[in-house]
Amino acid sequence: MRISAKGEYAIKAMLDLAQQRERGLIPIQEVAARQGIPQRYLEQVLLSLKRAGLLTSKRGSTGGYHLTREPDDITVGAVLRAVEGTRAPFEAASTRRHGAAASDLGELWEEIAEAVSKVVDRLTFGELVLRARERRSKARPMYHI
Repeated sequence: MRISAKGEYAIKAMLDLAQQRERGLIPIQEVAARQGIPQRYLEQVLLSLKRAGLLTSKRGSTGGYHLTREPDDITVGAVLRAVEGTRAPFEAASTRRHGAAASDLGELWEEIAEAVSKVVDRLTFGELVLRARERRSKARPMYHI
């Protein structure tokens, strides 16, 4: 399985927006800077997520992006499919090719795709936000000297 830069950026941006959800509309410049994503490319990614109904936006100086649903109601799989297409990134490249070798391994690729789909369709951005908070709290020293 391979996730494209577009898929990775979409996941990073959605996690960032989920973490900032309480603030309301978040300017694209902030997301791009925090996540190290070129703003022009991020615009394309966010447009795909908006078309999929995962984001809402407002233009202008007070504008920005906001999740349309609670982070617990948005899965990683939904985000990947919004930017990669309905089958991607779970389809193995060799399943698109013809020939004996591809058909011999077709069942294996399908099992792997199924396993990956189960993980990304179970994992929500609410869970990712919690995991990120836990990681940050463990990284802080307990006692200040």
